[in-house]
Amino acid sequence: MKLGLTMFPTDYSIRPDDFARAAEERGFESIWFPEHTHIPASRKTPYPAGGELPKEYSHSHDPFVALMAAAAVTKKLKVATGICLVIERDPITLAKEVSSLDALSDGRFLFGIGPGWNVEEMENHGTDYKRRWKLQRERILAMKRIWTEDEASFDGEFVKFDRIWQWPKPAQKPHPPILLGTHDEKGLDRVVAYCDGWIPIGFAVPDLAGMIEKLHAKARAAGRDPKSLSVTLFWTPPDADQLKRLEEIGVERGILAVPSESRDKVVSILDRYAPLVNAVR
Repeated sequence: MKLGLTMFPTDYSIRPDDFARAAEERGFESIWFPEHTHIPASRKTPYPAGGELPKEYSHSHDPFVALMAAAAVTKKLKVATGICLVIERDPITLAKEVSSLDALSDGRFLFGIGPGWNVEEMENHGTDYKRRWKLQRERILAMKRIWTEDEASFDGEFVKFDRIWQWPKPAQKPHPPILLGTHDEKGLDRVVAYCDGWIPIGFAVPDLAGMIEKLHAKARAAGRDPKSLSVTLFWTPPDADQLKRLEEIGVERGILAVPSESRDKVVSILDRYAPLVNAVR
């Protein structure tokens, strides 16, 4: 199993470049940064995990800027969005950001995506919560055109543009892996339809083994090789035996959560987690 790390890179915690160096030095495969452009002060939408919304949600750096800082000081570490809120970004601009990061990192970017949960946040970007999934799909399809065609155009319900030129193209062909964060069976249909992998959060999927079996069945029914769809599990337990059991049911990559703390505190946590890299290799 591959092991990665996720953390909110904030203005008060360890720098993203220092975090990346420490992760690579200890053998971790990837780092994953989430996204919130802002948090509406109204706080109408409840925090999905319950309780008060943690401070880091409103203090996080832009993920693409933070990931580029991480990529610039590492050689092998994969850099990933976990997740990018595609519904809050212009698809032409986002296509440029993705391809630029992938090119400058020599093909080390993993594009984790999802529509998000904060209704007011997406409304501030002009997104209707009820149509967020349709909007996400169309923007992804439009970006695929831009990444793979020298002269791209798109005519959809939400995204429309005449022939455009945009370079650089991504280093990975046809584009970086697109991994969808979702937790229900309808979400698995979306993974099969326009993505390359699934990234659920561990506590949100009670029957993970059953859902992976359903993902594979849906892939075969759609004429896709189930092995072409990776499974990355967020917030995995830092326990070798549990990680091995997850690998047995089809989890390819486990992501360990790290708090947004000072450099010394975070490095101490990474030192505790580091033996797991060899334990599950």
